[in-house]
Amino acid sequence: MSMRSMRRTALAVLLAVSWPAPLLAQDSWLSLSLGRFTVRGVDTRIADDVLLANLQEFYFFPDDLNGASVGAEWLLGVGDYLEVGVGAGWYRRTAFSVYDQFVDFDGTEIEQDFTLQVAPITATARFFPFGRRAVVQPYAGAGVGLFNWRYSEVGEFIDFGYEDAPIFWGQYTANGSAVGRVYLAGLRFGGHRYAAGIEFRYQDAQGVVGIDQGFLAERIDLGGMTTSFTFNVGF
Repeated sequence: MSMRSMRRTALAVLLAVSWPAPLLAQDSWLSLSLGRFTVRGVDTRIADDVLLANLQEFYFFPDDLNGASVGAEWLLGVGDYLEVGVGAGWYRRTAFSVYDQFVDFDGTEIEQDFTLQVAPITATARFFPFGRRAVVQPYAGAGVGLFNWRYSEVGEFIDFGYEDAPIFWGQYTANGSAVGRVYLAGLRFGGHRYAAGIEFRYQDAQGVVGIDQGFLAERIDLGGMTTSFTFNVGF
């Protein structure tokens, strides 16, 4: 999906949210979520991803960056089968690393911390094939997100530019905002006032960290799956 197409989709969802109330079903939800974000696996990450590049030099596991996430979303009913919403979330996790083939002169490990933080702002639409009034409500949907992210590598590093390869303390940090796609599916149980459920949300976005900033690759893959328990309060 091109940047222009994603902007058009976001505009369409936002217009639906702000459309005059008489054209919408007279109900809305505040949805709170608590879940776990799972980063993309090694075999599905983008080619110039910094975590993939780090695997060539450091001993760590990318799935050590899997961690808790929280979110909140305002949902508005549009007829009996559609909901649109805007929301925000937050996730942060640190993976611990050491050099794969090198140790310090005293035999101790040369350690680093890799930290990823993502705070998405999303606009989504959900379709309910059996209607939004049923006790059991399966749904599927899609949308766009603005993913505000920060990635850092902090710790001890080896400077291979010198003959004696000295060890130094370093901190490399990159941050930015990336537009990406969101796909979701879930199951909701409840009535008109309260509801609970489970949701699976997949995000697809990339950020630029920069080789010229000291990283081993140009980009970072922000994609992954969030599995959340949801609790909704209706208004």
